[in-house]
Amino acid sequence: MSLNRRSAIAGAAALSVAPNAVAPNAFAQAFPSKPIKLVVPFAAGSATDLAARGLGNKLQDILKQPVVIDNKPGASGQLGASAVATAPADGYTLLMGTNTTNAANSALFKKLSYDPDKDFAPIMRCITGVNALVVNNDVPAKTVAELIDYARKNPGKLNYSEASASQRLSAEMFNKMAGIKIERVPYKASPQALADVASGQVQVMFPDLPQALTQIDAGRVRGLGVTSPKRTAVAVSLPAIAETVPGYVLVYWLAVFAPAGTPRDIQKSLADAIAEALRDPATAKAMTQGRMEISPLPLEQFSAYVKEQTTWWTTEIKAAGIEPE
Repeated sequence: MSLNRRSAIAGAAALSVAPNAVAPNAFAQAFPSKPIKLVVPFAAGSATDLAARGLGNKLQDILKQPVVIDNKPGASGQLGASAVATAPADGYTLLMGTNTTNAANSALFKKLSYDPDKDFAPIMRCITGVNALVVNNDVPAKTVAELIDYARKNPGKLNYSEASASQRLSAEMFNKMAGIKIERVPYKASPQALADVASGQVQVMFPDLPQALTQIDAGRVRGLGVTSPKRTAVAVSLPAIAETVPGYVLVYWLAVFAPAGTPRDIQKSLADAIAEALRDPATAKAMTQGRMEISPLPLEQFSAYVKEQTTWWTTEIKAAGIEPE
């Protein structure tokens, strides 16, 4: 057989196997190719839930795949966070996490069902917000100063409800800095905790501002202040607690996390899609209800922020005298 004949046969053979050789890369499915689950570690109706639903609706349009919201409330967000921490690291199961699940819980519990630092890939901070100080309408206090005075003169008469780290720390910081003692009543879900303040079973709460304003506007509870360093434009009638208790401030955040080990290209695809969604005015309004701030912070920046926040929450929790459970 001539050299040219052999070369031709070899070349034909190479061409015949080439498609199979490159198939894994050439024909790999682009992400995403199936529905995405966005786990919310708090109850339906909470600020985290409403933000996740607003975001999910827009991501469906951008990613061309359904985004399913899966509420898994309980244990201060641990149930939902654990479900994502143990999910396949393929980008199809995500967490709508918060400062509670991914920064504060490590200082609030002696043992967690997940590792906030090692089990997640931070994708994008989406929102920052503040809490409000509300009281039952029968509490004889119309201002923050009057509430402090009443608590001092009536020890043991006031309880506060809480269903998240930000709500609990808001209350305990207030106790510490104001020199009072309002007793804690823990709840599994924020809507029920706030409903019990409205009914009078509990007297005080620091719910997130969107939930608080809904109840304040309806006349079910009385608003006394907000946890921001100064008055917020979305609730100008509510003074900052810091106006009465200097130095008092607490800001919470909502963000998307993926399981640790999620491929970098998928992380970037998700971050890019979320950033696009947050730029949409209708989506921003749905996520914040006009009562929180869109505050995008992606990937490396967000990863560094989570570490800083974990330190801040740990420090403040210890300073407030909160013992891990």
